[in-house]
Amino acid sequence: MNSEPRKLMHILVLHGPNLNLFGRREPHIYGTTTLPEINERLQTLAAQLDVEISFFQSNHEGALIDTLHENIDRADGALVNPAGLTQHGVPLHDAIKAMPFPILEVHMSNIAAREGWRVHSIISPAVKGTVQGLGWRSYTAAFGALVGMIRDTAE
Repeated sequence: MNSEPRKLMHILVLHGPNLNLFGRREPHIYGTTTLPEINERLQTLAAQLDVEISFFQSNHEGALIDTLHENIDRADGALVNPAGLTQHGVPLHDAIKAMPFPILEVHMSNIAAREGWRVHSIISPAVKGTVQGLGWRSYTAAFGALVGMIRDTAE
């Protein structure tokens, strides 16, 4: 009989620049749900799925990269909302590609339906997939999909 406790799947959630202003920033685009409310919904979903989750938000690309590096051997997967780094975050793109676990890109709005300069994501080629345009539900939809993907590969 194995006496070691079962290791829970660990998902990292990274929120990029200005996302700490969800609920106040352009509510006609992003809605009125705050970042703490999004994290709470994800925490509830993680508990239902028996998954460990951790969150990190920064307005600085290097801090997001450092958090990925710090979790390289701990995380089983990640959600990343690169926010304003979506179009120009080459170092973040490179850090995502270096991770040994699947990462999904998340956006509250549909970036393809926004300003022309927002349409292209430099992050998308580095991730397994993108969930966007569903408001705060983009996060929960992506989380459920990521957990399912990881469990499928573990079988």
